[in-house]
Formats: sequence, C-alpha cells, structure tokens
Amino acid sequence: MRIAAYLTLIFIPASIYAANVDVYFGTGGSPAKGIYRASFDTESGKLSEAELAAEIKSPGFLALHPKRTTLYAVAQDHKGPCVAAYQIKNNGSLELLNTTPIGDGGGAHIAVHSSGRFLLTAQYGGGSVAVFPLASNGSVKPRAQLIEHEGGSSVVASRQDKPHPHWAGFSPDSRFAFVPDLGLDQIVIYKVDENSPSLTAHGHAEALPGAGPRHMRFSVDGAYIYLLNELRLSVTTFAYDSDTGTTKRLSTTKALDEVVKAKEVFNSSSEIVTHPNGRFLYSGNRGNDTVTAYRANPKTGRLKVTEVESVRGAWPRNINMDKDGRWLLAAGRHSNTVSVFEIDQETGELTFQRAGVTNVPAPICIVFNQ
Repeated sequence: MRIAAYLTLIFIPASIYAANVDVYFGTGGSPAKGIYRASFDTESGKLSEAELAAEIKSPGFLALHPKRTTLYAVAQDHKGPCVAAYQIKNNGSLELLNTTPIGDGGGAHIAVHSSGRFLLTAQYGGGSVAVFPLASNGSVKPRAQLIEHEGGSSVVASRQDKPHPHWAGFSPDSRFAFVPDLGLDQIVIYKVDENSPSLTAHGHAEALPGAGPRHMRFSVDGAYIYLLNELRLSVTTFAYDSDTGTTKRLSTTKALDEVVKAKEVFNSSSEIVTHPNGRFLYSGNRGNDTVTAYRANPKTGRLKVTEVESVRGAWPRNINMDKDGRWLLAAGRHSNTVSVFEIDQETGELTFQRAGVTNVPAPICIVFNQ
C-alpha cells in the first residue's frame, strides 16, 4: 500500500504540467494604458486575465528580438513617435531599456532583422521607412536611415493620394526587406546591408489597382508571398525568386463574398498569418468581424476560402498563432476582447473556445513569447 501511494504521487498526469507562455498585447487608444501581458495555457487554450506590463502611450505593434529577451514597440513618449525597448524579466514583467525618437509620423509597424543588429519601422502617416541599429544590450540606438516613399496610386480617394507604408519585414534569408504601401498599391522591396545597417532600393511588386496593400507573409517554403489587401479585402499571391529578390503576381482571392460585404457599412482587412504546416492561412476582417480561413495549394500558391468564422468580438485589428499553430487568438479592438480558437491540424478549421474570451483594453497586436 505504501508503494502504491508513493507511485501515485510520482506518476502525476503530464496534463497537469501544462506549458504556459506569456502573450503581450500592443494597444491603441482609450481605455488602454500601455502594453499588457497574459499567460496562455497551450494545452487547454485558456488565456489568463491580462495585466498592465508597461505603461506607455499607444504601443501599437510589437516585435521580439530573435536572440535576446527583448521586446520592442512603436509608441509615443513625451517627445512624440518613438521606438521603445523593454527587457523581459524572468517573471514576464517588462523593464524599460530606452526609447528613441522615430523623427517622422507615428510608426505603424516594426520588425527586427534576424541578425539582431537592427530593426525597421514603417510610418503610415509619415510615408517612410526607418532603420534603427540595436546595442548589445538590446536598447535602440539613434535612427541610422529614413527613406521617404513618393507618389500615390490615387485610385481610392483620400486613402491613396500619398504613400502609406503599413508593414515591414524580411525575406526568409534576410537579404531583402519588404514594405507593403497602401497608398502606392505596391510592395516596395529593399536590399539589406546588415553591417551598415542600411537599405537600398531594389524593386517593387505591383498590387491590383485600389487594393491597398497592408500586411504580407511568406509561404513556409519561401516560394510565395501572400499580400493582404486592406481596401479590397483580398489576398494576392506572388511567386518569389529568392535569388534575385523579384516577384510575379499570380492570383487574388477574396476574403469575403461581395454579397456579404454589401451588408456591412464598412469593411477592411487587418492581418494575415500563415500556419506552420504551410497548408493554411488566416486573415482578419474588420466590420464583418470575422476571420477568413484559406487552404493553400503548394504547387500554385492559389488560395481557397474554407471558412469564415466570427471572432465573438468587434473590430479584429490583429490575429496571431502560437508557434505550433494549434491556437489562434483574435484581438477585438472595439470590444476590448481577445478570443481564442483551436485550429484543426487536418482541415485548418477554427473552433471557438467557450471560455476563451479575455478582456484586454483596445488590443491591436498579439505577440507570443515562445
């Protein structure tokens, strides 16, 4: 009996030791006060109550350092638009390292190069892209480069009369930087010099007229680019040549049926993510307040809509997945909520978790610290 009791204590079910990861939320507008943090149980899909991790104004988009426990945000300090750097402590709390002025209109997006030597910011209002070197402790050095986009497609009045860079990121091999510009109807492509660090103009990918490029993702194998079009609520697939850093537009898939869109006063796309298995993609639809699920054809890059799922909230400004692609979180900017969905690994179908809604003030960015 003593042996049995002892064994009972030893062989505790593994499910009790669920893997918890920190999730950070960038926010924008009232009632948010800064960056929030919650704990996510990757076994059950339960998201804890969110707590304020760092008080700062409008810490919209966030990015993690690839080699350090450092979190970055485009935000506002007493001098105006800035990049803020935070050390992530062992308990998940954030300690401010420094803030550095952007020196142009507020940052819309931020991305850290895989080398960890520098980061990029995209300024929607300023129409520019900025390069910031990073110090060895993760803090942000003064801006090294500011590139101002020029022109505007003028297809959609008031939205495309001038440049509006909306996202910044890198090719899988980190040799090129990509900046979808809503105002230009283009993805502007730069060659990266990580030693300077600096960007030089390389080329561009033409979106459909009036599409309004917002965010983009590469396919898992790097063969395709999936460009999310904010104004047309669609995803355009480009073939990508990694040797030359050039693209070829292939096909465009609507996120919502035109009949469905007609029933809403306003609709726009927000975010796009690619599943780690390479077979599924997801995009957020503001106004319709849904997530569109797609199946990707690995031979052609063509997408097929498989599901349109309600986010159980309002204005899904951002969506993101955990590293294993088991869970998808949707940030409801206007409902002050984050909803949790389980992803079927065979079909890509989303299943809403009944206890899966957590209150987060004005969430507009979701980052898993994994």
